Amino acid sequence: MIDKETIAYLKLIHGSYNVIMMFLFMYQGWMGLKIRRGRKAGVQSFDIVKRHRKFGPVLALMGVGGFLAGVTLIYLDTGRFLKYPLHFATGLSLVFCIATAFMISRKIAGPESPWRTPHFRRGILIICLYLVQVSLGLSILF
Repeated sequence: MIDKETIAYLKLIHGSYNVIMMFLFMYQGWMGLKIRRGRKAGVQSFDIVKRHRKFGPVLALMGVGGFLAGVTLIYLDTGRFLKYPLHFATGLSLVFCIATAFMISRKIAGPESPWRTPHFRRGILIICLYLVQVSLGLSILF
């Protein structure tokens, strides 16, 4: 079994990691919003599009990894997964939203794709869920 001091440090690392992830998702959303506005105005920045497309899958994997790390950490600490059920449910919702946003993004083809709006809405939901998740996580830590 891992000692309590190590668990405490790992909790801080998990929380810090996910705060960083929240800001990275906000950055990804900002790029997506710039792409959306540019497309609607008829002025497209392909550099931002390229960055958004390249960064998205990496960010999706990193977000799911943060959830899995948290679940593993709590299981090692308490021997059960649901010590913090609301934090767990929010994290699971985040994973679901990230996965569906990723799958939706693969269907986007062309400037008039009907999948753009669902992808946009899912991205907003992800950012909102991250804000809730970080708040819940901070209340657990402190």
